[in-house]
Amino acid sequence: MAERVLVHIDTIAAGGAGVGRVDGMAVFVPRTAPGDDASVALRRHRRYADGRLQHLVQAGPTRVTPLCPHYTRDRCGGCQLQHLSPAGQLEAKTNIVVQAFRRIGRRVVTVDRVVPSPALWRYRNKLTLTLRHGAGGWHAGLRPFDAPDDVFALDDCHITSEQVMRGWREVMAAQTLLPIAPELRGTMGEAGARNALLLYGGSRWDDRAEFAAQCPSLTAIHWEDASGRTVVVRDDRPDEASIASFAQVNPHLADALHDHVAACVLADAPQHVIDAYGGRGATAARLLAPGRSVTLIELDPEAARHAQRALGADARVVLARVEDALPGLLPADAVILNPPRAGVDARVCEALEQTSHKPQTLVYVSCDPATLARDVSRLTSYRVVSLTLFDMFPQTAHVETVCELVPEVA
Repeated sequence: MAERVLVHIDTIAAGGAGVGRVDGMAVFVPRTAPGDDASVALRRHRRYADGRLQHLVQAGPTRVTPLCPHYTRDRCGGCQLQHLSPAGQLEAKTNIVVQAFRRIGRRVVTVDRVVPSPALWRYRNKLTLTLRHGAGGWHAGLRPFDAPDDVFALDDCHITSEQVMRGWREVMAAQTLLPIAPELRGTMGEAGARNALLLYGGSRWDDRAEFAAQCPSLTAIHWEDASGRTVVVRDDRPDEASIASFAQVNPHLADALHDHVAACVLADAPQHVIDAYGGRGATAARLLAPGRSVTLIELDPEAARHAQRALGADARVVLARVEDALPGLLPADAVILNPPRAGVDARVCEALEQTSHKPQTLVYVSCDPATLARDVSRLTSYRVVSLTLFDMFPQTAHVETVCELVPEVA
């Protein structure tokens, strides 16, 4: 039986759980806020404890009532901080970044600026759902934070655009025509004024043509079956860049982020810039100028093709893994790293450490403070000169961090 204790919550940890202490041991309690006094069902481990909120004794000053019914009723794991005020969320994210650098990166840093999102709700232009088939037919939804094997039926996601939600409702109206499978996964994303769907799973889809006919708002439907084979059911987009290609899910802040990264790079008037994990070239386009060479590295073929078309002859696009291509492209005056959540391969840090002429500016854009701090700890001959946070993901514990580094002066 779980132990019942009273816990005072001091701060928010990476992942969004509140943190307090019992008998000197850190206790992590999801859905709590700094300043809360909470009755908690405790489960002790060797070095820490997990807690489940039973009821609030006293609410902290940044606690608010969550807007989305799924957050409380279904314990939706898609958001982690809806119960905090906007100011409380930004304070929590700032602390998460600083603590990641201290504990993982072994560096003391300060955050120079936090850029809030102009939109706190309906900002996401892409949403991935799990679809499960049961006795009552299909239901599509997200997973409870405390039961990751379960899926609840989603009525609405309040951080996702109305356009994307309309696309999902259209799909569910045609659910009897979906592929035969116990479970599917789908990503719906905005593609101009319409939506695009990438569906994963199943081995047969006999009704795909009729499904497409019943989903006229979808400009593209791609199906990747259980064997990994991709079938293009429909694609009416003039730009064929991959539906799955990485793009900022919050377009309200995307331009500000790209502008800031470009400003960091251009401050020292570099002649040769490498944009690693460059995607479709949104940042690289801001760096083009006569007399400056720009090289973009991207692994996704369709994103790379789009980047080459967008940048033209003014830039070189290299289709490769960054860890394979970067050593042969160095030295450079400035390097941008914008990796996925897993961070960079250790060989990337090795190349930047071993190059004969270190870049005068290294800008690392990260959506995961832990992997950012880990990778910066590997860059032992560089120092952090600025940290700017972009709140790309309101209501969640995630944050986009732009870390500017320069070589240590010998």
